[in-house]
Amino acid sequence: MKTKKNNLITLDQLIEKNYGKKGTPKRDKFEAGYENFKIGALLQMARVEKGMTQQELAEKTGTTKSYISRIENNIKEVRLSTLHKIVEQGLKGKVRLSIEL
Repeated sequence: MKTKKNNLITLDQLIEKNYGKKGTPKRDKFEAGYENFKIGALLQMARVEKGMTQQELAEKTGTTKSYISRIENNIKEVRLSTLHKIVEQGLKGKVRLSIEL
């Protein structure tokens, strides 16, 4: 019996295949979109961990449920000042940022 060739590739290889090498415009656009997605996902995880609904979080931060939903679902980019307000006032947490060169 013949065995099949293993065609597995890493996630990084898949991304490079579909979006190009780091530093190319297509890859930069992909990675920027991923960062926005990640912010929404982290916000949603923190909200759920706190046992809050989107409505409750919106009320604590003076925004709307639909705005929170749009951030969590990567439909709306969040301003840094608004993210701080949501995390600090609404979730009683802290935002940590880093810059890599």
